[in-house]
Amino acid sequence: MNKENRSVHFSPETRSVQPGPKTRSVQPGPETITVKSRPKASGTGFGGIRVRTIGCILLFTTVFISILVIGSRIVEDDLLVDLNNIFTAPSLQHFFGTDWVGRDMLQRTLKGMSISMQVGLISTVLSVVIAMFFGVMAPVFGGVPDHLVSWLIDFVMSVPHTILIILISLACGGGLRGVVAGVVCTHWTSLTRVIRAEVLQLKNMEYVQIAEKLGRSRWYIAVHHMFPAILPQLAVGAVLLFPHAILHEASITFLGFGLPAHEPAIGVILSESMKYLTVGKWWLALFPGISLVAVTVMVEAIGKNLEKLITRSDRERRQEWIRCMILKSS
Repeated sequence: MNKENRSVHFSPETRSVQPGPKTRSVQPGPETITVKSRPKASGTGFGGIRVRTIGCILLFTTVFISILVIGSRIVEDDLLVDLNNIFTAPSLQHFFGTDWVGRDMLQRTLKGMSISMQVGLISTVLSVVIAMFFGVMAPVFGGVPDHLVSWLIDFVMSVPHTILIILISLACGGGLRGVVAGVVCTHWTSLTRVIRAEVLQLKNMEYVQIAEKLGRSRWYIAVHHMFPAILPQLAVGAVLLFPHAILHEASITFLGFGLPAHEPAIGVILSESMKYLTVGKWWLALFPGISLVAVTVMVEAIGKNLEKLITRSDRERRQEWIRCMILKSS
C-alpha cells in the first residue's frame, strides 16, 4: 500500500470516480473504488492563479491608496506661483514640468487625482447603497414597487449620462455637491439591474421558499437571505463603478459644469492646458491625462481580478460539493 494507491477488496464489481488527476484507490475486496484527489496548488493551477490575482489586487490597491494619501497631504502652500520657472519642460527637478505660472505639474496632478478619487469614492459608496436597497427590496416585495423601480431604471438609462449629470449638477448648485449628486443619480441603475436579476433567481431557491412558508417576513428574508448572497456582486460592482465615476467627474469639470476653476482637479488642469498645446507645451495635458487613464485602468483591473477570484472560488465550492455527493452515493 503506497501513498498514491491504496486497495482493499470487498465485492466483485469495480466502480471508479475520477474528479481529478491524482488517483487514490481503496480496494476492500474485488470491488475497487478509485478516487482522484484534488490537484495541489501550483503555478499553473487554481492556487497559482489565486495567488497572482490576490497579488495584483494588493499591488493596485497599494498604488491607489498611495496616490490618494499623497495627494491629500499636498496643500495650497505647496502649489505656490514661481514666475522664474514658467513653462519648464519635464526634468529631474520637475518630473512633469511646470505650468504657465511656475507651479509644479507633478504636485498638481497628484492633488487633482486625489480630488477626483475622493469624488469617485463618495459617489460609488452612495450609488452602491441605493442599488443595494432598490435591487433587493423591489423584487422581494414585487408588484407596484418592482414595476416602479424597473420603470425608473429604464428612464434614467434612456438619457445620456453626461447630459443628465450636467443638468443635475446645475440644479444642485454645481461644485462638489452638484457633481456627486449628478454621478450618484446616474450610476446606480446598472448595478441595481444586476442585483435585481440575482434576487429574482434567489427567490426560487428552496431555502427562501421554506422561510416564506415558515412565516418569515419579507424584510427578514431580504436582510438574512438576500443581502449575504449578493455581497460578491456588490463588491465587484462597486469597484467597476469607480472608474466611470472618475471619468464622468473629469469630463463635466473639463466642460466647465463640475468643480470650480480654483480646484486643481484633473478636469480643470486639462481644460486650462488646452490653450497652450498649440504653442508646444505638451506636458501640461499629457501627464495629467495619462495619470487619469492609468488610475482608471488600474481600478478596472482590480475589479476584473476580484470578479475572477470570486467566480473561481464559487466554482471550486460547487465542485467540492459535487465531489462530496459522489463519494457519499458511492
